[in-house]
Amino acid sequence: MLNKNTICLWFNGTAEEAAQFYAETFPDSAVGTILHSPGDYPDGKEGDALVVEFTVMGIPCIGLNGGPAFAHSEAFSFQVATDDQAETDRLWNAIVRNGGQASECGWCKDKWGLSWQITPRALIAAIADPDRAAAKRAFEAMMQMGKIDIAAIETARRG
Repeated sequence: MLNKNTICLWFNGTAEEAAQFYAETFPDSAVGTILHSPGDYPDGKEGDALVVEFTVMGIPCIGLNGGPAFAHSEAFSFQVATDDQAETDRLWNAIVRNGGQASECGWCKDKWGLSWQITPRALIAAIADPDRAAAKRAFEAMMQMGKIDIAAIETARRG
């Protein structure tokens, strides 16, 4: 059943593959119903997976195989709060090593072009530190990173 509000992500024929990767990589994620096209359409044939329902960490999504007309951009991203360096490393590495691309400040992009912010809770706490000098040091350290290094953030925070 369609949720009241669902994120719809446009894919070029790879929605099912992406949904399966997300389900295998992120907790509380799963692939749901796959709707196959009842007829040919501009970028697909009858029987192709047209809509893939899935959840990513409990967030309902639809992958629409709409063709090459639209690409993902950094204007939309999933922000994943991680509890420790092991979780940060596991998720970042899963995305980047599966054909994705590393970026800066905890951002990376999966092989389908979707952006992810792998954000340790420790980073948010450091940037929100009431000691503004400590927060600034942590922020400046983060600005030099790709994948976030929690130990380096804490070292910068302490000065």
